[in-house]
Amino acid sequence: MSLQIENLEKNMAKLTIEVPAEEFEAAMQKAYNNQKGKISIPGFRKGKVPYAYLLKAYGPEMFYEEAANIVMPNAYADATDSEECTLDIVSRPEIDVVQMEKGKNFIFTATVAVKPEVTLGEYKGIKVEKATVEVTDEDIDAELKKVQDQNSRMVTVEDRAVEDGDTVNIDYAGSIDGVAFEGGTAVGQPLVIGSHTFIDNFEEQIIGHNIGDEFDVNVTFPAEYHAEELAGKPAVFHVKVNSITKKELPEINDEFAQDVSEFDSLDAYKEDIKAKLLEKKEAEAKAAKEDKVVETIVANATMEIPDAMLATQQAQMADEFAQRLSYQGLQIEQYFQFTGLNQETFLEQMKPQALKRIQTRLVLEAVVAAENIEATEAEFDEEIAKMAQMYQMEADQVKSFIGENEKQQMMKDIAVQKAVTFVTDAAVEE
Repeated sequence: MSLQIENLEKNMAKLTIEVPAEEFEAAMQKAYNNQKGKISIPGFRKGKVPYAYLLKAYGPEMFYEEAANIVMPNAYADATDSEECTLDIVSRPEIDVVQMEKGKNFIFTATVAVKPEVTLGEYKGIKVEKATVEVTDEDIDAELKKVQDQNSRMVTVEDRAVEDGDTVNIDYAGSIDGVAFEGGTAVGQPLVIGSHTFIDNFEEQIIGHNIGDEFDVNVTFPAEYHAEELAGKPAVFHVKVNSITKKELPEINDEFAQDVSEFDSLDAYKEDIKAKLLEKKEAEAKAAKEDKVVETIVANATMEIPDAMLATQQAQMADEFAQRLSYQGLQIEQYFQFTGLNQETFLEQMKPQALKRIQTRLVLEAVVAAENIEATEAEFDEEIAKMAQMYQMEADQVKSFIGENEKQQMMKDIAVQKAVTFVTDAAVEE
């Protein structure tokens, strides 16, 4: 294999990779072996047509595409890993075949984006507004009410009509101009009054009715309603109230504190809530300061991001999003149906975030280089320990799964995080 590198404009490069004719011939033979079981020609048993006969009868072109797909991945990997290639490639390659002919060297090009150079602007002594961190009595009360709500219970109501905040169980049947529409009917549907789960004014018209009441609710679907056939149209729902329940909250006192915490008194529980809220707010203030500082030093830096690098980042983020959806049992195609997006518009939505991610990483890596920041083995071991705790494994076991490339990437990530700490600590609060 031979390699030629041509530097192009805007942080792009073209790799011309030449694969010896005998390697391409071997790939053609492999393509033949992969395909021969599917080839059926009169006079031969299926899967027994000789390679030489196929080349003579149909030409070697019938194996070119698969042979190229066999050869190119390894040839590209060998080329980019070779000593001649000193490029820091940051995009997927755009492949073009230059020469593909039996008996001749196979030649293709791979156009790639290379890591842009970053010119740092001011990154030390960045001015940021000093954050005031305090926990108020209102904050503590809000947290108490949240815990109170989590420990509530539902009780049946039989001696009064529906009130705001109640949960009702209803049957309903919707119609437009006397004609029922799809999705407009339900039996035994729970509904929290005041949650605005249903169309505006639907829930308000249930208030005041008793168990067993049957009545009509008049509503108008919003003009921007997701079902176009219903958008903007008036509808009537015939409703029956089956049952009423309400949320019963425990009283906030010493007994409550004992039930929901390890403390014997409400005062002690409040002090613990205050300490935890303070810790949370301090962490949020620290994160906000880091974000502001990093955002500023990125704005102060200059760099030219190649389109191919941006496109690769967008595709990677789209893949990550699709994977997260799959954990929830959804496919990306279903997401597109729900949102009205397609692959193109979805990727376009990703563009600003992808650009920000690239710029942030490049600038922080430039700070790492400028300040000679390095990750230590001890810091690497700390990360391994965190991973081991997360996955409930032994640290040595986690280490055994991590190859050298993965380790080097982790070391780079640690150094980048240390750069964040460095520029944040160097910032000036006003």
